[in-house]
Amino acid sequence: MIQAFGLTSNPRKELPPAADDVSFEARAGRVTALLGAPGAGKTTVLRLMLELQQGRGITHFRGRPLHRITHPSREVGVLLGDVPGHPARTVRGHLRMLCAAAGVSVRRADVVLEAVGLVSLREERLGTLSRGMDRRLGLACVLLADPHSLVLDDPAGGLSTRESAWLHGMLRAHAARGGTVLFTTADPKGAARTADRVVTLDHGRLVADQEAAEFARTRLRPRVAVRSPHAARLAVLLTKQARTSQRSVEVVRESGNRLSVYGGTCADIGEIAFRHGIVVHQLADEIGDMGPGAGPAHTNGQRDSVLVEPLRVTDTHGAALTPDSGESSSSAGPTRPFAPDTQAPTAEPHQVLEPGSLSIAREPGTGEPSLSFGQSQLPDVEPHELSELSPAGGTDDGSLTATPPSRPRTAHPTAVLTARTLDAPPPLPPPISVRPAPSPLRPLRYEIRRATGIGTGFLTAATVLAVSAVTAVVLARIGHTPQPRLLAAWPQELPLPPAALGAGLLGALAFGDEFRHPALAADRGTVPRRLGLLAAKLLVSTAAALVLAVLTVGCDAEVLYLVYGRELAQVPADWVPLMTSWIGLVVGCAWAGVLAAGVFRSTTAGLAAVTAVPLLVVPVVHRLVNGPSMRTAAGLPVRLRETLLPRWPFGGERYLEAALKVMSQPVGGALTLSLAALLCAYLLTTLRSRFR
Repeated sequence: MIQAFGLTSNPRKELPPAADDVSFEARAGRVTALLGAPGAGKTTVLRLMLELQQGRGITHFRGRPLHRITHPSREVGVLLGDVPGHPARTVRGHLRMLCAAAGVSVRRADVVLEAVGLVSLREERLGTLSRGMDRRLGLACVLLADPHSLVLDDPAGGLSTRESAWLHGMLRAHAARGGTVLFTTADPKGAARTADRVVTLDHGRLVADQEAAEFARTRLRPRVAVRSPHAARLAVLLTKQARTSQRSVEVVRESGNRLSVYGGTCADIGEIAFRHGIVVHQLADEIGDMGPGAGPAHTNGQRDSVLVEPLRVTDTHGAALTPDSGESSSSAGPTRPFAPDTQAPTAEPHQVLEPGSLSIAREPGTGEPSLSFGQSQLPDVEPHELSELSPAGGTDDGSLTATPPSRPRTAHPTAVLTARTLDAPPPLPPPISVRPAPSPLRPLRYEIRRATGIGTGFLTAATVLAVSAVTAVVLARIGHTPQPRLLAAWPQELPLPPAALGAGLLGALAFGDEFRHPALAADRGTVPRRLGLLAAKLLVSTAAALVLAVLTVGCDAEVLYLVYGRELAQVPADWVPLMTSWIGLVVGCAWAGVLAAGVFRSTTAGLAAVTAVPLLVVPVVHRLVNGPSMRTAAGLPVRLRETLLPRWPFGGERYLEAALKVMSQPVGGALTLSLAALLCAYLLTTLRSRFR
């Protein structure tokens, strides 16, 4: 069961809140439709329920708020819009990646593919799917973790009739297995046809909460609303008249003294009531297919206004009838309200009312009745309970008083209707704060499937190898390039070699694609930036950078051997520190791309951070270390090695010395500082969102 209490969005500038004190229930085993016109606040209500938007209120999913559920995707399946996936990823690959994120077996992907009818399209790319197939894939993503509740925002929007019928059949099947289904729609007829209960919103307010049958009967068909203290007698007369005239008229008894007449007109009903002397308090047409904005039906005891109109009973020609003679009055003469002994004396201004009192007075000049309440307090009374309109006893100002039918008339000279004293306003519902999405249950499995599911990484690596090989051949032909730089294809004029730029791009894509195609945000709306996911991305990007660094040197050496012979392809004598420096540079660029893209939420920002290290940070570090001053830091690398490198057994100090040598170089030192700054910024951003 889903229970929403007092959902209220934060106020907007000069506009009412998009959702205002919305409370309803969606029961297990049933399909509930949240109905409203565009802009009625349906999506806002869903986002407040899922803690994706700040506001007030609380929502319980089987008795627990969402932030207290350990694995929300296993409790609530959410689909807000289209499937957020990379367009180059296959349908099956996308589902397998989400299986790794949800911590379920990858075999579950094949199960849901068969359930939604996408087995034949499992190798299709997401960017080639039609609207109907995209909705099927979205439902498959929702069902992956087998959640108990489904929350969907306009799932049938833009679908054909056949696809809509299939989708609603799937939702009905989920509810039949004991699950809870809540979806939004703007189609009243579709809601009545597919849902068990319809909750209607209008301008952010709850205006109706009805069973689907009652909704279809009372809000989708044209009807005449009738209120009379003799409703039972009037219903019998209307049924008898319809049977006599052989007309299709349906009379339905509502609660209290209300009738709903389908197939009749106000003129016919008013004429029958007048002929038989039946007092009628309301007679109004309510046009069908109303949906939102049709007026309050069940509003949990809250009502914005009460409208009392004078009833004019007319004949079939539209001429007004007097209650005494039953004859038509002249079209030029005034008509009289259907009320006993009413006159129209000159009206005086409204008198001051006591708190909780009600008075009806005629407006000056028009003679039309108006309703007033003491201190603007609404009385606890239905409009149909105002059974009598009569001049106030002992007054001559033309004011009218209202007396409910269940209460005897009092001998007080001025009869007033006292409303129930309003209780103190209830306390505000608890605030809703946007909470970060949980990281995947299997972040390493998820990251491996994410990185290998599309061809971007493989294409980037192939491009880097080709550019490096061509650059090495050109540099060897020109000459004046040291062999280590020749093997790395690193010209003196470039700040970074192609392999380092490629590794930085792969690292930037690791987090940049998360924000560009937020597959993990389908259930919570925000891309997670937890340490587990960061560690997985750093580990996978490290592996990719190592492979790229080794392949680049190997390919360059092989090409140089084929073109120029063995002389340029010889291994340098100090290959250990050189290889350590090379691997540290490539891996550092990959890490810089990952961290920068995670902090700034952009692939471009990640790649810019990689290129900014040699262009901006290196000159600053070089100037600080070796710049002119009274005391310089010359010889710092040598002193660091002497202080921090004791003699280790088996020559282990050589590797640590190589690492320190890399860090002591301008590029290595600048890269180390950049990584430290980016890591601190990432941690600060993560902690700030968690504290929020």
